[in-house]
Amino acid sequence: MKRKVIVTGSSGLIGSEAVSFFDQKGWSVHGIDNNMRRDFFGPDGDTTHNLQRLQQACEQFEHHTLDIRDRAKILDLFKEIRPDAIIHCAAQPSHDLAKDRPFDDFDINAVGTLNLLEATRQACPESPFIFMSTNKVYGDAPNELPLIEKETRWEYARPEDWNGISESCRIDACLHSLFGASKASADILVQEYGRYFSMPTVCFRGGCLTGPNHSGAELHGFLAYLARCFREGRNYRIFGYKGKQVRDNIHSYDVCTAFYTFYESPRCGAVYNLGGGRENSTSIIEAIASFEELFGKSIKTEYIDQNRVGDHICYISDLTSFQTDYPNWKIQISLKETMQQFLQLPKVDSLASVG
Repeated sequence: MKRKVIVTGSSGLIGSEAVSFFDQKGWSVHGIDNNMRRDFFGPDGDTTHNLQRLQQACEQFEHHTLDIRDRAKILDLFKEIRPDAIIHCAAQPSHDLAKDRPFDDFDINAVGTLNLLEATRQACPESPFIFMSTNKVYGDAPNELPLIEKETRWEYARPEDWNGISESCRIDACLHSLFGASKASADILVQEYGRYFSMPTVCFRGGCLTGPNHSGAELHGFLAYLARCFREGRNYRIFGYKGKQVRDNIHSYDVCTAFYTFYESPRCGAVYNLGGGRENSTSIIEAIASFEELFGKSIKTEYIDQNRVGDHICYISDLTSFQTDYPNWKIQISLKETMQQFLQLPKVDSLASVG
């Protein structure tokens, strides 16, 4: 019997990659997405092109224009499909935007996740529930690690911090941004359903998730938006920390292989950091230099001395926990290869809106 998966945020970066990934494995894929990214970020955030790409390329994909805040319709859909797995990627993804739309942020990120968890518990409690969480659940606690300033990046000062931030980093008594708070609420809910109801659930606390299918905007999507600035001749604004803030970047395909690895051997209430790790880390000014070499041109930049509230100075995901529990999983797409994929994308002057 053909296996079925529900993917929320199915037109976004990770969601669309998951649709393609499971479609290619012969699964029946049901995507939930109402293109809220366009509402959040304007034309830059429009995911219509991703939906059209999936509808053309996938053989077993059905799209549902549904809002995860609609509790009754979500439950009805889950009872109808009874999926073998749930991959929850839908979110209000910007910690900058959350302050301007706090109710939308919390209703989508926290309450929407609760709707999905309860629908899973009622319709298919044995099916793995895979949640795309975020490193913002740690708030600005990672900034407390001692750092040293190097020529092009901030770096951890102590040898014991070399691999980056582990799951033992605290999530309380720190500044999160409202986005970080709503995602932390969702993260804890996913853990609680796993532990309290003995359901197979996992929180993947993502670093910088990236890939050529990302609809990058200034408030969300670091590498994708930077590449867009190169392609379209836009001015790129750098917010604080001298442009030396560090992020580890993981390609959306490698995120999906982690999803599938967990699906094959699930646990209850699992939590893992998931990013590119040390080898795929870069600072903003290092990324600009790399793109300058790839594109063969430079861009105009503007430096804003004020950093974004709660922003991490240096964040590298320690992958030890997941790699210990799932030793066959490894990152397959390097940062260099990911950046080369951005080079091949066409210039996009405008994107169609959803009818």
